[in-house]
Amino acid sequence: MKPKDLMSLAEEAREASYSPYSKFAVGAALLTKSGRVVLGCNVENSSFGLACCAERTAIFKAVSEGEREFLAIAVTAGKGHGAAPCGACRQVLHEFSPEMWVYFHDDDGAIVRKRVNALLSNGFRLRSRGGKK
Repeated sequence: MKPKDLMSLAEEAREASYSPYSKFAVGAALLTKSGRVVLGCNVENSSFGLACCAERTAIFKAVSEGEREFLAIAVTAGKGHGAAPCGACRQVLHEFSPEMWVYFHDDDGAIVRKRVNALLSNGFRLRSRGGKK
């Protein structure tokens, strides 16, 4: 799937955003190794620390549905609004697929393409994660 197509799906996901406090709607489209696309949006809460970013919503949804390997994720807050994943999201993405591509808009609206491990060098990993992979 082309970055532009995945970004288009992220724009669709953005429409479902629940962001009444920040008014900063974000959407994500996650491409799994099996070929599925899982959408996510940011979900805010009046207790701000309980909010969840679009990227983590998509990852958690995919993992809860049995997916564990990912090829790419597109993240958007709309053209002209840079929306690179935050540090927490970078760590969550790194947990599952440090080599996956991340697509996001720069401030001029162009699509930027980076690997997770380039966005988060030396991401945290336990030596032995145990449990299911």
